[in-house]
Amino acid sequence: MTTNERTAMTADRVRAIWRRELHRDPILPDDDFFALGGDSVVMVRIQGAFIEELGAEITMDQLFLHPTVESIAAYIDSRAALTP
Repeated sequence: MTTNERTAMTADRVRAIWRRELHRDPILPDDDFFALGGDSVVMVRIQGAFIEELGAEITMDQLFLHPTVESIAAYIDSRAALTP
């Protein structure tokens, strides 16, 4: 599987989590979490879902730095690539 394919799969999973937690559909790859109505309470729920469903512990500051599906998916995959 290529890096692009893996990131696309991760982005699909991230998008599903965001849809559920933000109660919004559709969510596009470059939609901004905060522009979609995301706040700190939703962010905490998303952090929990990332841990449970993706096995990815993402800090709040990284969610602020990567506020789109596309950018957080790439970040999650880059972190995965660095773990042994």
